[in-house]
Amino acid sequence: MTEAMKSCACCAEEPTEEELLERLDAVIAEYKGKPGALIPVLQLAQGIFGYLPEVALKHIARELRKPYSEVAGVVGFYSFFTTVPRGKHLIRICLGTACYVRGGVQVMDAFKEELGIDIGGTTEDRMFSLEIGRCFGACGLAPVIMVDDDVHHRVKPKRVNEILAKYAGEPALTERSA
Repeated sequence: MTEAMKSCACCAEEPTEEELLERLDAVIAEYKGKPGALIPVLQLAQGIFGYLPEVALKHIARELRKPYSEVAGVVGFYSFFTTVPRGKHLIRICLGTACYVRGGVQVMDAFKEELGIDIGGTTEDRMFSLEIGRCFGACGLAPVIMVDDDVHHRVKPKRVNEILAKYAGEPALTERSA
């Protein structure tokens, strides 16, 4: 195997928990002793792990000398944080007023049915996670969803398969059955 292939992210093995904790230690070292360090450390930890596992929360509490209950309380309070592994693609469905009135609930139901998960869940293959958003600032284009950083507007339930296929890298289910 060439040196280039060894360093390629696509060929690399998943980092071990120990390696992830080492990365977390570097973050903690940067913020330790600074006022208000907990939230930025949690944000960066979630970026490292992809979510906030209990081992990371306990490690943060110990290293920042905070009670575990305080760390867990912050994670539970802010919807940005998750203790459940997220999928490769995060789907957020806007249920702000305009999106709600223009069919956001039906779009949400279509995603839930197609993915076989509920809000806050992740598919078994860890391809998709599903969450609710409150407003994406595109009310005139409602209903709106975001997949990762991509905004999809005027989404209809019948387009759900097409949208999912784009991110799953396969033809839409309606195209496969045709």
